[in-house]
Amino acid sequence: MVDVKKYSDVDFYGLLAIDISASEAEIRKAYRKKALECHPDKNPDNPKAAELFHELSKALEILSDASARAAYDKVLNAKKAAELRNKQLDSKRQKLKAELEQREREANSKLVKGPSKSYNVQKTPEEQLKDEIERLRKEGSRLLEEEQELMRQQLREERLKREHHFDSSQHRIKIKWKAAKDDPTNGGYNEETLRTYLKKYGEIVAMVVSSQKKGSALVEFKTQDAGEMAVSYEKGNLANPLTLQWIGNPPSKHGSSSTSSITDRDYESLVLRQMRQAEERKRLIEQMMKEEADS
Repeated sequence: MVDVKKYSDVDFYGLLAIDISASEAEIRKAYRKKALECHPDKNPDNPKAAELFHELSKALEILSDASARAAYDKVLNAKKAAELRNKQLDSKRQKLKAELEQREREANSKLVKGPSKSYNVQKTPEEQLKDEIERLRKEGSRLLEEEQELMRQQLREERLKREHHFDSSQHRIKIKWKAAKDDPTNGGYNEETLRTYLKKYGEIVAMVVSSQKKGSALVEFKTQDAGEMAVSYEKGNLANPLTLQWIGNPPSKHGSSSTSSITDRDYESLVLRQMRQAEERKRLIEQMMKEEADS
């Protein structure tokens, strides 16, 4: 069932920061800007992002459909007129007004036609809007689908751009946990168990568990997003929790500091270089851990 009150109480024009006379092109532009800012994928720590994104989608769906927009405007105008009238009435007059409007609704809502007493129900603006929202739900909004597909494509491109610029060898993560020197289980962790905990965040480029210093490992993730999520959220076994932190300064919010655009040739060179460096990277990590254990 459509909860029309939920939508009639929202000022979609204010939500999109547009004028009530905005064109469809202006509505789409405003939606794209706002929706990209609050997309749940870009705001994983904000529980209200999904709700706001849903409201923005509904705003586009209703305001880009002529019939639904007309019904919504009627509800909006009726509410504004009612608020203006209510401000001009004291509490006693408001009560009289409410009683009068109720009697008028009862008198006008049903018009008797002939002896069969068939009724013609006059729908309120809220009921008309409810019908329009239900129609959109059944038909689906082509415009909304197009905009959301464009948004998904843009988010994919932004993610790929961050991945291409991210050099995991410059942003390794140290993993630490409690383990006694003579503990053969190494505190309950080995490479396999660590990978089990960490692989859910994304592809692991390299991992080395120190063979000399108990309770210590290094890991590289292929993408910055994977590394950031692992550092922020992963605790491992709560009986012996993991601590993850970047070695040196954490990566910037936009990956590499380089601002030059990446070309197909650049990307091919990057991939080939990463393939050639895979074994070298693991060797360097092992050497770093050996030096740390010796120090």
